[in-house]
Amino acid sequence: MEIARHSPNPSLTAAWLAQAQTHPWTALALGAGVLAVLVLLAASLWRVASGEADAALRLSLLGGLAGFAATALGALPALTLRHLAQRTEDVMLGFAAGMMLAASAFSLILPGLEAGEAMTGSGALAALTVVAGLALGTLLMLGLDQFTPHEHVHGGPCGPANERVNRVWLFVFAIALHNLPEGMAIGVAFSRGDLSVGLPLTAAIAMQDIPEGLAVAMALRAVGISAPRAVAIAALSGMMEPIGALLGVGLTSGLALAYPIGMGLAAGAMIFVVSHEVIPETHRNGHQTAATLGLMGGFAVMMVLDTALG
Repeated sequence: MEIARHSPNPSLTAAWLAQAQTHPWTALALGAGVLAVLVLLAASLWRVASGEADAALRLSLLGGLAGFAATALGALPALTLRHLAQRTEDVMLGFAAGMMLAASAFSLILPGLEAGEAMTGSGALAALTVVAGLALGTLLMLGLDQFTPHEHVHGGPCGPANERVNRVWLFVFAIALHNLPEGMAIGVAFSRGDLSVGLPLTAAIAMQDIPEGLAVAMALRAVGISAPRAVAIAALSGMMEPIGALLGVGLTSGLALAYPIGMGLAAGAMIFVVSHEVIPETHRNGHQTAATLGLMGGFAVMMVLDTALG
């Protein structure tokens, strides 16, 4: 292990082990979370393959595919666009962040609180249940962030042994970390087959995936990746949303309290991404005011969507 710490170019496995020694509790939580995710994904895929998919699973998968389609649609203009003004990109990402924050509040936390109170008969217990989910979602994303080599567009490479991973893959991993909680949120929202919860959330996520898809494709072009390849990578990153949707619906298919906990988990994961990645990204280039106005606009649009479609 000493070699792993002092070697200038340690293997990925050695770097993970060193990271686990430095952050043992995060590593333990991540390991448990990944194991649970694999089991849930396998169960959901089995239900799809065996023809036993119920309405909730079908709606979740369709919602995730809608997010994928929106991401791909947003990436397409990058085939001809040569440059996207940094101010415009920051406003677009701010708008997406506002929609994610509002979706977390109106389409995840509030329905989770209502469901928790109906199950427990206590507002305080309902709040504690959703808070437990928020903590789980935060721990999951924190663990993934600390143990996955990735690179943000303006923030540089992160994660253990990132120097051993091709820069394109670092970008791909960063996009995957961003899109996974969105897909999980869709799956959780549809887990009861309730269109009044799932439809506004899916519409909001799909809407904000369009500017996100363009921003990702243009960022990839800016680091020297060809236009067709950048568009393909940005579009394929959207596949994390149907995968996340299968995880989300599987997450809440067990115990009754799994539903409000799952709502909190999805909200916690999305809020973590917004605070940890999206907002700092929009504030790096001196366009804080424009990005904040974009965030407020996105929040308002999601609030209207939730009222109109909920």
